[in-house]
Amino acid sequence: LPRVRSTGGVIVVLVLVFYPYVYLLARAAFQAQGRGLLEAARVLGQSPWQAFWRVALPVARPAIGAGLALALMETLADFGAVSVFNFDTFTTAIYKTWYGFFSLSSAAQLASLLLLVVMLVLYGERRARGASRPSNERPRGKALYHLRGFKALAASAWCGLVFACAFVIPVLQLIAWFWQRGRFDLDERYSGLIVHTLYLGGIAALITVSVALVLAFANRLSPTRAIRSGISLANVGYALPGSVLAVSIMLAFSYLDRELVVPLSGWLGGAGKPLLLGSLSALVLAYLVRFLAVAYGPLENSLARIRPSLPEAARSLGVSGPRLFCKVYLPLLLPGTLSAALLVFVDVLKEMPATLLMRPFGWDTLAVRIFEMTSEGEWARASLPALTLVLVGLLPVIGLIRRSARPIG
Repeated sequence: LPRVRSTGGVIVVLVLVFYPYVYLLARAAFQAQGRGLLEAARVLGQSPWQAFWRVALPVARPAIGAGLALALMETLADFGAVSVFNFDTFTTAIYKTWYGFFSLSSAAQLASLLLLVVMLVLYGERRARGASRPSNERPRGKALYHLRGFKALAASAWCGLVFACAFVIPVLQLIAWFWQRGRFDLDERYSGLIVHTLYLGGIAALITVSVALVLAFANRLSPTRAIRSGISLANVGYALPGSVLAVSIMLAFSYLDRELVVPLSGWLGGAGKPLLLGSLSALVLAYLVRFLAVAYGPLENSLARIRPSLPEAARSLGVSGPRLFCKVYLPLLLPGTLSAALLVFVDVLKEMPATLLMRPFGWDTLAVRIFEMTSEGEWARASLPALTLVLVGLLPVIGLIRRSARPIG
């Protein structure tokens, strides 16, 4: 067998992890295409493959480009996989500079370079998309072509191979490792890891969804140019790697501690120690900036489905202010709010760079435990926290798949 710890091994793992970003957006784009364009191409003498390459694929290019940009940004921000494979990237270099050389300024320089690369990726995706726009046709409710025989078998075999390599084989290996060694780590220390992880995920989800809800209502009630620009700027944080956010927030909090907190504490007769640097609030702020866009999308879509006539009818009946929100908006926004909170919660559980760099002393999480065990070669002991994250992460995945499987129309 070829060496797994190699450049090819890293590429294969990252492809199997991040291909759903492209797949989900491309699938939605192809499903949203009506029959009209492809049938017109067939009338003009195009074969099914020619119609796909010349019509369907160019129409879906904006969605494919957006998914590709997300996959590229996640690849640039990845820390766990590249550290396990001992593959040097910007994120591993930032971690080694910070924790190995204790040089926050050097880590800031590397983070600035990584941020520049991310911005170039976003700019390139915008330029490549050009003036392409999604199709405005009436979406179809069923497939255009039904595969039979060898073609159906080949398509099913390919999908099964991807599913086996990306999920079944890794999970089976984790289960085997868990039965060999991981099950013996189920003690009080592991329960502490679970409590820390769930606490961080819950607090971050609550704060992030609350801020996203305020932004969504501001955009609905007063959609001025300034508010739209502010919301767009706030959503840029999802494009920033966790290591870049960690360095930026730590630099800002270090400055505030040095210039404001320590002098003020000494003047009030306190110990004169920094309070913001290395605190839980700094880590939650990093989560808020990183995952605000994840929460804003579902909330904005849910709020857009509420017709203005509903709150207007409630106001005519004398319901306004907080009662209007609780009686009208909240029940209608509940599915979108739960989806947003669940997505943020799972993303926080999996976030590695920001948690590893900014966690307070003693606040280890499941993701940090996985990194510690794999960095020491304790693969079997890393299976328990890894399986826990997989089980928790399956919840939103199952929900999204069931939702996307509904017929469009």
